[in-house]
Amino acid sequence: MHNRETLGIVISNKMNKTAVVSVKKPISHKKYRKIILKTNKYYVHDPLNTCNVGDVVRIKETRPLSKNKRWQLIDLVK
Repeated sequence: MHNRETLGIVISNKMNKTAVVSVKKPISHKKYRKIILKTNKYYVHDPLNTCNVGDVVRIKETRPLSKNKRWQLIDLVK
């Protein structure tokens, strides 16, 4: 479970060494079969404070680092 990677967009970087990343994934509605976008927000460990709002980043799952942080920044994509 600790090797999941995903792409997301930084929506907040106001905390020290932490960024909030929004990840959208398409899922199919159970009854109507329409594709809808589900959005999850993840607290990401950013030790060097390199992220800015709007950046596309690659993150991976890691051990719990704090109460809410379970993801770690791998690199800035764009």
